[in-house]
Amino acid sequence: MLLRNAKQLEGHALRARDGVIGQVKDFYFDDHHWHIRYCVVETGQWLQSRRVLISPEVMGDYDATLQVFPVDLTTEQVRTSPDVDTEKPVSRQHEQVLRQHYGWPGYWEGVFGAGGLAAPIMTPTPAANTSEPGLTDEDLPLKKPGDPFLRSVNDTIGHHIEATDGAIGHAEDFLINDKDWRIRYLVIDTRNWWPGKKVIVAPEWIHNVNWENRRVVVDLTRDAIRKSPPYEPTMPLSEGYAAQLHEHYGRPRDEQRQRKR
Repeated sequence: MLLRNAKQLEGHALRARDGVIGQVKDFYFDDHHWHIRYCVVETGQWLQSRRVLISPEVMGDYDATLQVFPVDLTTEQVRTSPDVDTEKPVSRQHEQVLRQHYGWPGYWEGVFGAGGLAAPIMTPTPAANTSEPGLTDEDLPLKKPGDPFLRSVNDTIGHHIEATDGAIGHAEDFLINDKDWRIRYLVIDTRNWWPGKKVIVAPEWIHNVNWENRRVVVDLTRDAIRKSPPYEPTMPLSEGYAAQLHEHYGRPRDEQRQRKR
């Protein structure tokens, strides 16, 4: 497992089976489980600089030397994919139409387990009508109460982070598992409270999120955070550090929670 900084992946290329699709501009995660569900890709001039969503389900192992993600799609499948407004949260209804186009099963239907993504998935197939990509209100099934939304990583950066007894800083980055595409930690800049220090917290330690007010409350005290093991953002996060961090807060790691199930 390797944790990658979301911001450092911006600008890296995605290469389809028959050509480059474009560059990473953002990631969308679901606001219930904090899994990365799509990569937002700027396609460039070959597709009039359109932005499209590509699921990690069809993204291969990252090539750090070339700074490229291989993608098991064709450029034609991307060209004819439905339009999605990446300036707004993406709802489940829009996802259903997008995934139908590619022939991807819905991760919310039990195809994917708690650990993240399952493989292999069915071979992507183009939608029946590929001449006029785009979504209209008539295309969308009715929204069900409680449906999660997809949230932009870039939009979430800057959200205010609060402990149970006061503010601690703001979200600066995300650490993403490059195997199951789960957000493992939020990187928090504490400059206004604890100058020169950065800390990390896991999404499962979040008590609540007010998306409208850009406010995240974690179920930790300021004192516990101040005494947490020092985080060095320029160094890869080691297994030893992660174990020390979770032990400090008395919180189980993912592996420990899975063993208890």
